Parts: sequence; structure tokens; C-alpha cells
Amino acid sequence: MSGGADEPGSGRAEVGPPLLWRDLRRFTTARVGLGRVGHAQPTSAHLDFQEAHARARDAVWSALDSTALASSLEAFGVATRQVASEAADRRTYLLRPDLGRRLAAADREVLAADSRPGCLALVVADGLCASGVQTQAAELVAHLLPALGASGWDLAPVVLASQARVALGDDVGEVLGAVAVAVMIGERPGLSAIDSVGIYLTWAPHRGRTDAERNCISNIRPAGLRPADAARKLLWLLAAARRLGATGVALKDDESVALEGTASPTIDAMQR
Repeated sequence: MSGGADEPGSGRAEVGPPLLWRDLRRFTTARVGLGRVGHAQPTSAHLDFQEAHARARDAVWSALDSTALASSLEAFGVATRQVASEAADRRTYLLRPDLGRRLAAADREVLAADSRPGCLALVVADGLCASGVQTQAAELVAHLLPALGASGWDLAPVVLASQARVALGDDVGEVLGAVAVAVMIGERPGLSAIDSVGIYLTWAPHRGRTDAERNCISNIRPAGLRPADAARKLLWLLAAARRLGATGVALKDDESVALEGTASPTIDAMQR
């Protein structure tokens, strides 16, 4: 890149962002108000972009340490099962999204031994970036466990899935006979976030469910939605889905309206 203000002899002065943009940058990691040199970005902004892009590309190849995660969850008294999709490796997973949506045949048979009709299935999956899942999944589950027990949910062994897409939860839920499945999964890494986790909730899971039949909680990360708040939202959606018998477009997220002027002991306890 030529013409940068930090390049000797360029003859061009760097023009900083207007005051309004500088103020906005205090509240966001988005690339706004970068300034300019002539008709181009400053060299520093260009290099920052290249570094962020490289980190995002690397994050897609991150792997979930299922054994370490299983140890963290089992410390809470939670049983776990480790499974994989039909994608044999990371390259296949990235090139064949359809394979990431189906359980490997051998794991499907093994998981069938844990079938518990009417249970709640919880899947923790690597998705498109495993780093956020690795660091946040245990905390999310820790926030959920007391409230799930108090609400009468029968939680099946937590399934740790590798090379997994969201729809793998439909397979898991179907095999377990679950009434609902919640999939905690690494979200597609971006230029400002490579540690984001999403939770996808599906009522009556089975193969063939569509994204229109799910509810999503996204941007769970230290600089976004806190795990405690994400757990609170999931608990509300679970209760609403149980009343309605459906998720997705049929279930509107009007929690703020429903809770106005009320207090939930479980939610209040979680916030403390």
C-alpha cells in the first residue's frame, strides 16, 4: 500500500476521523472513523484489517478439546457423551456442510443407549470456531443447571460434538427422544470477534427441521452477551416453548413484555 502518512516522502498528510466518529469508536470495535490518507486508508488501519482477517481465518480451523471440556462439566456432576458428525476431518467439514448436520452412524447407535423420552438434550459443539465454546460452555452450563432442575427439566447427558453444524442437534434430539434440544455452538468468526457462541433451541427435534423452527441467542462472549444473561434468556425460551409446544417463528421473544412488573426467583438468583 502506498501513500501512507508514515511513509517518508509521500507528501500526503493523514486526515483523522471527525470528532463524532472518534466518540463512536469508544463504544464499538467496528471499523468506523479510521481516517484516510488521500483516497486510501492509513497504513495502520490496513495492517490491522489484515491481522484481524488472518486471525478469523485461523479461528475457523480451531479444534474443541472435548476431553478437557468433559472434565469441566463432570465437575458439576454432569454426565457427558462425546460424538462426531459424518465429516471425517476439518477440511471435509468446511467443504461439506451437509455432513456436519448428521451424526456419525457409530455414535448414533451408542447415543441410543441414553434415550430418555421427554428429556431436554444439550449439545455443546465446535461449530465454525471452537475457542469461545471451549472457554464459555462450562460457565453457561453452570448457570443453567440449578434452574433446569427447579423447572422440572430432565437433562440428558450433555453431548459434546465435533465437526458439528447446528442441525446436528436434530439428530441428537431424535436419538435421545428429547422434547427439546439446545445447541451451544461456535459462531462464524468475524474481524472483531473470534470467540462468539450461539445457542439454538429447537422443540421436538428430528431430522428435517429447518432454521425457521429454531430460536437463536447469539453473540455470547466477554464483549457481548454474558453467559449468565444467555442462560437467563434460554431458560425463558424453554419455558415459553414448553407452553407453546413450538419454537422458531411461532415463538416470539417478548420476554421484556412478559416479565414487566414481575420477578422470577430463579432468574434473580442467577443474576446474583
